[in-house]
Amino acid sequence: MRVPGRSGYSHRCAANGDKERVITANRQTSWAFADAFVAEDEALRWARDRARDSGLRSVSPGTGAALRLLAATLDAKSVAEIGTGTGVSGTYLLQGMRSDGVLTTVDTEPDRQQVARHAFRAAGFAGNRARFIPGGALDVLPRLADGGYDLVFCDGDRLESLEYLAESLRLLRPGGLVCFEGVFANGRTVDSSAQPAEVLRVRELLRAVRESQELQSTLLPVGDGLLCAVRRG
Repeated sequence: MRVPGRSGYSHRCAANGDKERVITANRQTSWAFADAFVAEDEALRWARDRARDSGLRSVSPGTGAALRLLAATLDAKSVAEIGTGTGVSGTYLLQGMRSDGVLTTVDTEPDRQQVARHAFRAAGFAGNRARFIPGGALDVLPRLADGGYDLVFCDGDRLESLEYLAESLRLLRPGGLVCFEGVFANGRTVDSSAQPAEVLRVRELLRAVRESQELQSTLLPVGDGLLCAVRRG
């Protein structure tokens, strides 16, 4: 994977083979506009405020809207989420899923899941629309059904990204979708200077997804980067 250097708004991005184009300030402004395009309702704003109060980073409105659109496009009935947080991403996913769909959401902090439960209820979702499982993702995911999920959303420990990918390939039905949030790592993923282990692991994840024969992938420039890949039939 090519990792270009850093130079502010003149940051260059590999495209079309060896040709490079400058990411201009206008392009950055357009991305920011797209990320804030969808307005959030009161329930989502409440969940986002709770995340902020707890010092948690929640998905951006643009990322949430993308997840909602993807869930709706799949007509998703069964979705697995790694990282419940305070329910921001889960609310978006539930909004896109079919009316009888169930979100299975995993988090190491049961207290956060209680906040998310309240957020889902405030958003109008019945209690049976979400299944909350406390615990570490790598302990919980192996207990979930093979091929039983339409979408897996990963917003957990970046150091475990490759393990999440392996579990997702097992959990997804053919044609199912896996998404990873935060793959830009605040610009560090494409920064050529020395980076921490979690950023190096994200680079490995990007390479693995791009080179996988089992997946058809794309990288969406919303929020802090949303990596999406469809499991081939």
